[in-house]
Amino acid sequence: MVIIPKPNKPSYDSPKSFCPIVLLNTIGKLIEKVIGKRLHFLIVRNDFIHPSQLGDLKFKSTIDAGVALTHIIHSGWSRNCLTSTLAFNIAQFFPSLNHYFLTRILHKTGLDNQIVNFFGNYLSDRKTSYKWNSFLLPIVNINVGVGQGSTLSPILSALYLSPFLYILEKHLKNLKIPISIISFVDNRLLISQDKSLDISISHLFCSYNVVTNLLDKFRLIVEHLKTDIFHFSRSHGLFNPPPLNLSPLGGPILSPKSSWKYLGFSFDRKLTFHQHINFYSNKVLSSVKCMKLLGNASHGITPIQKRLLYRCCILLIALYGFQLWFYHYAPLAYLLKALEKMQRRAAI
Repeated sequence: MVIIPKPNKPSYDSPKSFCPIVLLNTIGKLIEKVIGKRLHFLIVRNDFIHPSQLGDLKFKSTIDAGVALTHIIHSGWSRNCLTSTLAFNIAQFFPSLNHYFLTRILHKTGLDNQIVNFFGNYLSDRKTSYKWNSFLLPIVNINVGVGQGSTLSPILSALYLSPFLYILEKHLKNLKIPISIISFVDNRLLISQDKSLDISISHLFCSYNVVTNLLDKFRLIVEHLKTDIFHFSRSHGLFNPPPLNLSPLGGPILSPKSSWKYLGFSFDRKLTFHQHINFYSNKVLSSVKCMKLLGNASHGITPIQKRLLYRCCILLIALYGFQLWFYHYAPLAYLLKALEKMQRRAAI
């Protein structure tokens, strides 16, 4: 696929006339990467991104979001508080970003007018043409705006959501609702902590109402079907939290589950991470079995190559998210035993 910004209709009578367009498209991708890096440097240096935005930025990953969440949970437990979380997604996030509002945000960051005008042209009136061998389709208009595969998409989406997070934080503070926020790309997490579970649930309901109304002003929509609630508690007795009814806000009735998966981490209410380790241990064993097929297809690989493949690929799967459960004074007996059992079976 070739993206051309506002050209006159060229002629494609010969292959030579098509080659410059391919080169321009390749150079355009490189220029996008350079602009993205420079834009990222400027907005991070000026502290324009909200601190709770942990996605779409360099040197930030799902591990940071997971560590931040577990730290909040443990700090709440030290104060004898329950932790309740409400996770929600934004529907059709990248295509739904309002272009005019995005250019206004770029202008507010202090960028030169020429740069702001460049992004205004970049987001609209683009054209494309498809070619299979000698068959060429005519040029058609596409208005994808912030494309999901573009190198500029992460930083532009982070810029777009930064005012939303600041305004949301201000609204919740004015309403005296103690809510923490974790934002990762199109995933948002509202965190409430209190000694009373009913109060935490009411805080989540009120904050969800504020979020849906504010996102509507930003021309974004919450995907209610993917909204989920989960409670963290160290109580040893029967723990049966009531459901959260979001039907007055257009959402579903959320019943808490025994486990919760967020950004690839499997949580239980006591943060034991037993299900997390079991899941990735089984995934490792499945990957190791696939390595046998790789060896047969290559007429066999040497033991040194197998060891290198295991250390470079398999261990990364097994140890995903270990920063969340491997810390001082953590109960590691079950987790390490499961990993040792997995590694023995993989070695055999």
